[in-house]
Amino acid sequence: QVQLVESGGGLVQSGGSLRLSCVASGDIFSIDAMGWYRQAPGNQRELVASTTSRGNTNYADSVKGRFTISRDNAKNTVYLQMNSLTPEDTAVYYCDAKLRARSFPASVREYWGQGTQVTVSS
Repeated sequence: QVQLVESGGGLVQSGGSLRLSCVASGDIFSIDAMGWYRQAPGNQRELVASTTSRGNTNYADSVKGRFTISRDNAKNTVYLQMNSLTPEDTAVYYCDAKLRARSFPASVREYWGQGTQVTVSS
């Protein structure tokens, strides 16, 4: 079994910063990619940023230049540094991992965290 646990969400004023963390644990053989998605009320879940095991990164246009994704492979942890936050960034942020479990190393499966709320006040 694999668990993804997010932390670091909260309430911040517009222009402020937050840092999200997500730790993957359990039956992990290797992690191909980790990322962050968000979902605001009434909206679909959307990709915020992702990173591969080789360090390649991808960002949504709306967060480029403000958010930075990073990863500590040794700790199976991914971070999202969020700067210059605006009320439009308010959402539940979900951690995502595409990984191979020790019990099924030939198959890449996707796992999700439970989500952490980020609220930006104007």
